[in-house]
Order: sequence, then structure tokens, then C-alpha cells
Amino acid sequence: MKPNCTTDGVRSPHFGIAVLLFALMFLSFNATSILAQTTAVVTDGWVVLPVDEYRALRRAAFPLDTEPAPPPVEATLSRIDYDLKVEGDLASGEARLTVDVIQEGWVRLAMPKGLMVREASLDGRQVTLVAASGDKGADELLLSKTGRSVLILKIVAPVSTVAGTDLLQLPASNSAVVRAIVEVARQGVDVRITGGLLMDHADTATGSRWVANGRGTDPLTFAWRRRIDEARSLQPLRLRGAVSQLVGLGEDSTQISAEIQIDVLQGMAQEVRLQLPDGFIVNQVSGATVTDWETKQRELTVVFIEPVQQSARFTLSGELRLPRSGKLDVPLIRLPAAERETGGIAVEVLGAGEIKERQANGLEEAEAAELGQLISSRQSPSLVAFRFPPAEGKSTRSLSIGVARYTPQAVLTANIEEANYSTLITTDGKMLVQSRFAVRNNQRNFLKINLPAGAVLWSASVAGRPIRPGRSPDGSLLLPLEKMKSGDEAAAFIVEIAYMDHTTAWTDRGRVRLSLASVDLPISKSHLLVHHSPIFRLTTPPGLTGSFRVVPYSASEGILKMAPGVAAVDEPAAAPMPADTVSEGTREMVAKLRDTKRGNPPTRNLPLRVAFPHFGPSLFLMSELTSENQTPVIDLDYQRDRKRGDQ
Repeated sequence: MKPNCTTDGVRSPHFGIAVLLFALMFLSFNATSILAQTTAVVTDGWVVLPVDEYRALRRAAFPLDTEPAPPPVEATLSRIDYDLKVEGDLASGEARLTVDVIQEGWVRLAMPKGLMVREASLDGRQVTLVAASGDKGADELLLSKTGRSVLILKIVAPVSTVAGTDLLQLPASNSAVVRAIVEVARQGVDVRITGGLLMDHADTATGSRWVANGRGTDPLTFAWRRRIDEARSLQPLRLRGAVSQLVGLGEDSTQISAEIQIDVLQGMAQEVRLQLPDGFIVNQVSGATVTDWETKQRELTVVFIEPVQQSARFTLSGELRLPRSGKLDVPLIRLPAAERETGGIAVEVLGAGEIKERQANGLEEAEAAELGQLISSRQSPSLVAFRFPPAEGKSTRSLSIGVARYTPQAVLTANIEEANYSTLITTDGKMLVQSRFAVRNNQRNFLKINLPAGAVLWSASVAGRPIRPGRSPDGSLLLPLEKMKSGDEAAAFIVEIAYMDHTTAWTDRGRVRLSLASVDLPISKSHLLVHHSPIFRLTTPPGLTGSFRVVPYSASEGILKMAPGVAAVDEPAAAPMPADTVSEGTREMVAKLRDTKRGNPPTRNLPLRVAFPHFGPSLFLMSELTSENQTPVIDLDYQRDRKRGDQ
């Protein structure tokens, strides 16, 4: 074996270790040979070592060269240059990122968080950013080329507005140098930089241009707002104002709403002060230019977002306690700093009451429609309105009124005075029903009708006009009602529906059940006229007719009149409909159908009104006081009349 030596002839320090290992192997071999000789069997053998010991001996005999330490970072973001232009609520442009890759192979470089990237290119070639996992992670760029590269990003950044100040925030990054150029298409603005230093500010022909350097580790924020005219701000304030006020006199408290508009004639108004009545509590002050408000000693101070140079408008609402009746001094909200104060006030009584007398000083009576949207939108019968003649804000104005209260009475808003049902039943189980209701209504908008299960509506009309009923979510019919004036003199109008229903087919003898439509109004009195086949006789089983009872037939003396020519009980009679009973609407419909055949289509389809046929023997029943949403049900026994059947 040739010993390992260095270039200068000196033995290597590992030489001794190698010799020692060789000696150990030699001794182990000799020991094995001697042991074999003692057993009188001489054979070759192996030295068995664990794998870990073998590897340790090999590393000691053949040491490896020491690998160099890896670089502390794979890649660095050395510089970011922004070039943005603000248009409306967005800033668009590009960001140039200078990247230095140090490590060989593929490396990842995190992009600044919060950038909305539309396009990316690296050294002139299109690249794609890798989306990081998680909602808060930043996008990453994969690089394999060592050295310096320039990444160009087409970006969009949002511009927000807070208290009249526009804000553009560029995100923080790991870059040591950040430089931003921002252009705004506005002149005469003041800019403030946060997270960096403003290096240049220039006004161009189209707007303003700013250059700023950032620290990289902090967001770079541009905040700008309109430049205040210092010359105008030094002038004394002169303004005019209009106060429109609505006062609602309630039982427990008085509600006050007001709309204030100021017009600045000279100087600028950073705030405005209003004089409040005694005990008035301000609940809310709102307006597009209002940033804060404060009340102190009968004075309300409203602070604007930025000084008002022309005009501003805001509203306020509040309440105070006044006596519920008697002579009252109406509270007024004033604008004492105004050189000329205009506007008006309206007073209404909430609840049962009215204004008996009024006494005004410095006010003129006016119509509510002339005092702006706040007052003209009110439609109260107990409302009085006054106008403010042009005068100084500190001029004397007062209003006193007398209020009388009444004890509210329970009033029935809607009911059905009379309901007439006409029913025609055939032996095969078909049933045609006409229901007519005399309705008095003061407040209700719709009448809700529930037909029996399986019934099909044929026609509906309100006050003689055919209509198409609406449908409620539960499938009920909704018929629009007319609204009449309150009081006993209000006239009733007729609501009529006709529908087809089915019962069991008749045999020689049996029982039939009639279910009528139910309504969501109470019915004072009901009449039921049942027409049937002349070969059958109808009787009422004792105790099974419900609230209806059989009475001798006579023409109704109420609002509704039964059809003329109806026969008495169990007496057949035929009453053909005369030609003059055809309604004008039916004639108009026929004329439109004729026009359709000639090639002129009608403008719209009109609902039909079905005329109920009154013929054959009948049974007359009567009921009183039917509650709302109650379904009238009548059981009748039928039996074939042998005499009439033979005829």
C-alpha cells in the first residue's frame, strides 16, 4: 500500500489512522486463523461489522472535502419604483421591481401584499405570479436565473375618501428603496405624505405631480385635499339661512324635525350654530358635509368636514315634552348668525285632537305644499303651516296654538252588512255558486276570499266592474276594495264572485254537504237560495244546518236584492234572462271580439261576468252574525220524488 502524502512530502495526519485500522484487521484475521487451527479445521472467514461502524471507518479513511455554507437569502428585492396616475377612485400605472437572485436553482420571491396586478413581465417576457396559500399571503415570483432582473407590474390601487381627504396607500415591502411618482388631475390641492418623505411637488397644466421616497418597511400614504384660500378664510363670515321645521304634537312627547340650509356670502364657514328651544333634546344631525355636532346650553354646533364656501344642507331631529292639550308655545329653531332667515314651520296634532286657535308673531300663514318636501309630504287633517318672512336671524318670532284632545272611539273599519248566496246543484254533483257581498269599507285595501277545496273561479266583480283577483301566498283570492268616507252615511258597494264546485252524485236518497266561500270580514246577515232538480225534494236534517235555518222565501229587504222571478219553495219556475239585462261591459266585449275576427286585436282581455241562472225548485235559508274566516257549511237531505219522477 502506498501511504497518503501531501504535496511537500510530509505524511498525511490520516496515515496513522489507516495503519492502525490495517493492523486491527490483520490481528483479527490472525486471531481467526489461530482459533481455526485449534479446532483442527482450517477455513477462510469473514469479519462482521455493523453498518454504522463500517461507515464510520470509511469516513475516517476517506474524508470528504468541506462544502461551502449556503447564502443567507435566496433572492432580494432591492428597489421598487411606482409611477401612478389617479383617475376618480382608482390609481393605475406600473411598479418596477429590481430583483437580485443569489442562490442557484429555483427560488421564490414574495411580492408586496395588497397590490392588484393586471399584468407582469420579467426582462420583457410575460410571466405569471404564483398565488400564495392562505387569504393573507402575498403572491410569489419563481426565478431560476442568478443576477439582477427587473420585474414590471401593471397595477391598480384604490383611492378612498375620509372626511373630505383622498387617500392612496402603497403597501409595505422588504425593499430597501421605495420611490413613487403620483399624478392627480386636480390643481390647487395640498398633499401630506405618511411613511416617507416628499421630494418634489409640481403643478402642471393638467393637474399636480408628486415625487416621494419611502422607507420600504412601512406603507407609503399620499393624502390630499383641496387647498384652502387663505385670503377668503381671513374675511369675516356672512351667511343666509333657511329653516324648515315640522312639529308633531304627540300625547307623551313632541317630535321635531328640521331641515337647515346655509348660503355663505363672504368668508368660509367651518361650523354653524343654531339656537334651540328650552328642553329640546337633539337625537340626530345628518348631512353629506357634516362631520360632528355638539349641544350645549340651548345651542347646537354643527361642524363641517371642510370649510363651506358656497352652501350646505343638513337635517336634525329631536324631541321635547309639552302639555298634551291647552294653549301651547310652539318651539322654534333659529339661525341667529344669518343676515336673512327664511323658511317656515308646520304644526300637526298626532292622535285624536285638533288645533282650535293660533296666534303668530313674525310669521305668515301659508300652504304646506309651499314649504318644501319635509312639510309638503305630510297629509294630516290637523296641520297648520306658517312662512318665515325674510328677516334677521335674531328677529322676534313666536307661535302659540290651542290644542283640544278627544277620547278615541273604536270604529269598525270594514264589514259585510249582507251576504247572498245562490246555488244551483245538478244530480251528477256539479254545483254553481254565486256569492254577493254588501261591503262598507273605510280602511281595508283588499278582501280575502277562500274558495272551497277543488272549486274553480268563474268571474269576479267589485262595484259592478269585472276584475281579475290577485293571489296571496296561501292561495286565497284578493279583491281590491273601494274606500268610502267614515260615518253611517257611507254607501255600501257590491262584491260578487261566481265559481264552480263539485259534490257527490245524487242517488235515490242521501245527504249532501254544501261548503261556501269564506271571507276575512264579519258578516251581519246571510241568505242562501238553493236551486235543485225538480225530481228531488230537499229537507234540512234537525240540528245539522249549522247557523242557517229555513225560512219562507221573500225578496230581501236589505241592500242586496235576490233575482226577480224566483219561485217559492218547491215550486218550479223558469226565468229566462231578458235581452235588456246584458251588461254594457258584455256588449263591449262582444264588439271587441268582432274586431278581432276582422283583424283588429283588442288592446287587452277583459274578465267576464257570469249571469247566474235562476230556475227549478229552491230552498231558502237565513243566518246571522258570521264571524270572519268562518266557512259556512250546510247539510241537506235529498229524496227522489216518485210522482215528479214518473211525470
